[in-house]
Amino acid sequence: MSSSAVLNQSDAARAPDPLSVLDFFDNGAVPLHLVDGDGIIRHANKAELALVGYAADDYVGHHIEEFHADSAAISEIMGRLLRGETIRAFPAQLRTREGSIRHVEITSSPHFEGGRFINTRCFTMDVTDLVRARVEIARRDDAMRQILDALPAAVYTTDREGKITYFNHAAVEFAGREPRIGQDEWCVTYRLRTMNGDFLPHGECPMAIALKENRAVRGVEAMAERPDGSLVPFMPFPTPLHDENGNLVGAVNMLVDVSQRKEAEANQRLLLSELNHRVKNNLQMLNGLLSGAAREAESSEARRILDDAAQRVAAIAAAQQLLYRSNPGRTFSSAGLVKTVCDNASLTFREGITIELDADDVPVPNDIATPLSLIINELVTNAAKYGTGADGLGRIEVYLRRHDDGLHLSVKDNGPGFGGPMPMGRRASGLGLVAGLVGQLGGTLEALPGSGATCLVAFPLTGVR
Repeated sequence: MSSSAVLNQSDAARAPDPLSVLDFFDNGAVPLHLVDGDGIIRHANKAELALVGYAADDYVGHHIEEFHADSAAISEIMGRLLRGETIRAFPAQLRTREGSIRHVEITSSPHFEGGRFINTRCFTMDVTDLVRARVEIARRDDAMRQILDALPAAVYTTDREGKITYFNHAAVEFAGREPRIGQDEWCVTYRLRTMNGDFLPHGECPMAIALKENRAVRGVEAMAERPDGSLVPFMPFPTPLHDENGNLVGAVNMLVDVSQRKEAEANQRLLLSELNHRVKNNLQMLNGLLSGAAREAESSEARRILDDAAQRVAAIAAAQQLLYRSNPGRTFSSAGLVKTVCDNASLTFREGITIELDADDVPVPNDIATPLSLIINELVTNAAKYGTGADGLGRIEVYLRRHDDGLHLSVKDNGPGFGGPMPMGRRASGLGLVAGLVGQLGGTLEALPGSGATCLVAFPLTGVR
């Protein structure tokens, strides 16, 4: 056998079987068709026919443009193929037999022989579901953008590096400037300051912290400085954003202008200060009237009663002044109240009487300030009057301790003691008054055994942290 015969046999062995090629074409899972240079469909496999819903006789032999909803797209595809270009994943729209539109991506390469265009082999990938999903995502993104644009609060987003990726119209009005997408970092503001007026670098702002530490930041206030120098107090709400795998991809922040709230708080402080001033003046006037009446009273009993009343008014005034001396709140310092009331009471004591104070500093609700101040004043005053030693000197020990969910107040003197049951007296004065006030607080009053007179007051502090 000649060598040429061997070569011919070898070539024949390597040549594809026409039947197997035809089977691959017709039964392949990917839609496939052949189009000649005139745009006529010359062959289509079963997957292609199933995609468009046509029988072979209604599809093959027809011009390809008949089945495309976008004639410009198929014209561009054919033009590029005729120039010898290869088309990869070109988007097009096929019209099915039922009239529906299928979004497809066409990949095609031309076949030439002797410089003459023979046909092009077109693979058609149905991406309708993917396109619809993209359209739905875009619709939702657009709806969300419209919602964010309509919000009266400033909202913006960043990537994971802190670069601004979006801002709404309110953010422009809030910042007094238009942020630069992809350039500005961390915040849309021109500058930032703390509530004390100190400069706050953008890299240390709440949004930067939220991204760097991958956590939401709440309960912070700051001031935005606009390019014109005006300052806007605000509360930020930076929140990290994550992908489906939990990876940090960016953050969203809302800046809430609290200017009106701050103005209202300032007005409230002004009104409270004015009220405090008037109450103080009224209490001082009342104290003066009682003291003047005591001096002019002819009866010693009347003078004593008026003096006691004047001192109680002074105790109330001292407590009231403590409550609103600084920024008013819902609680006051128990240690501060004890010291204020004792200092005020000691102004009326004779020489030789000293007070030793030891009080826990506990936040106490404002509504018990007046009864507590009157209790302390009454017990300390009684100790100064009746609890001196044989030498005429008096040492009063005042202790206030936090105990479980309440307070224990102890007032002890170095006098002879009660010598029996605690003399309650009338409810409007002395220990009778103390007992009534203690009952008002839901507490107890008792005398402790031992040298001197020791009064212990215990009452709860419901809701105090």
